[in-house]
Amino acid sequence: MVGYRAIDWHSAFARRTERMKASEIRELLKLLARPEIISFAGGIPDPALFPTKAVRSAYDAVLSDPHLAGQALQYSVSEGYEPLRSWISSYMARRGVRCGVENIVITAGSQQGLDLLGKLLLSPGDTALVTAPTYLGALQAFNAYEPRYASFSTSGTPSPANDEGERVALAYVVPDSANPTGETMEEDARRNLLDLSAAHDAPLIEDAAYEALRFEGEPQRSCQSLDIESCGDIDRSRVVYCGTFSKTLSPGLRVGWICAARDLVQKVVLAKQAADLHCATLNQIVIHRVALEQYDAQVERIVGVYSKRRDATLNALSRHMPDGVAWTRPTGGMFVWVTLPPYLDGAELLSLSLREEGVAFVPGAAFFADGGTGNALRLNYSLQSEQAIDEGIRRLSGLVARELRGTGRCAAVA
Repeated sequence: MVGYRAIDWHSAFARRTERMKASEIRELLKLLARPEIISFAGGIPDPALFPTKAVRSAYDAVLSDPHLAGQALQYSVSEGYEPLRSWISSYMARRGVRCGVENIVITAGSQQGLDLLGKLLLSPGDTALVTAPTYLGALQAFNAYEPRYASFSTSGTPSPANDEGERVALAYVVPDSANPTGETMEEDARRNLLDLSAAHDAPLIEDAAYEALRFEGEPQRSCQSLDIESCGDIDRSRVVYCGTFSKTLSPGLRVGWICAARDLVQKVVLAKQAADLHCATLNQIVIHRVALEQYDAQVERIVGVYSKRRDATLNALSRHMPDGVAWTRPTGGMFVWVTLPPYLDGAELLSLSLREEGVAFVPGAAFFADGGTGNALRLNYSLQSEQAIDEGIRRLSGLVARELRGTGRCAAVA
């Protein structure tokens, strides 16, 4: 074509794409293909614990039945497979939330739920309240809708710097075994957070991805159940509960859910129709069958393994990590948050760790909306064996010790 000029894609993108950044975690997952790397980077379930036989049996049962196969392979409703939504409704009732199927919409993992909620609730310049640090995936989901961020502490109180008069459009929290810190909010803190949300007349998004993975102590009441206790009915509640089967049954099937007031669910359904029409019906039917058959037993199995790996991580940190380094002690979930002395930088430490020790982790700065607090790192313990955990932390601790002795190679930038 004479005079053809190739498009400049950078000038074609919408302004909002400037806030879209690659996930450091997704990039680090590429390291899993390298057998010499001991990776504490991804929040990845151990595939050896997947209910593979049950999943295979469920697919076989569905696809060998002409009626079920036709239903599973056909277009379906955006709300999701009703028997699965009914199972989720019963599950939520066990967690103190009385709701019906009309309060449930199936999403492609809880991550899609966060994106749809950001689309519905955030206008450019609105304020989103988050913890510092917070889940990186939530920041990625919200960033495209151009919010400002303000922080609140895990006690549920806002930081002094947040009173700037902007509209607070939502608050977001991972209250149980949080990603990235592993910390769990006590009931008083949850009630404080509900009060904070009410003071701003803002929805509270409760990301419950790790709620089922509790190793010890009594489960905390969900923010949603506490709010319903006060308001009397889920359709009056400001809390939006995001659940997922990714950490319990399978992340690859991409099945999660939103449980919320019908007014919000109806809008989520409209947004989902524009996004993907509906989640894969076949996967929803399979998840439903597996959940009916063995959800509680599967959770018990996972908790038994991950709790030992949590213990191995904490024991290795206690034995190997030098003085001057602190870490959280989670009661569940998949993560330990390590805080280095302020003059060390987690990103620089990662570069050295990969090159010299063959150990991967996620630098802490990625989990802050403002990119601050570089002297921290997140360790995941769900994927590695107890032996690999001890060896990896021994190597990492040796590197930290050398840096603390003053090499200056991973000094934080002022």
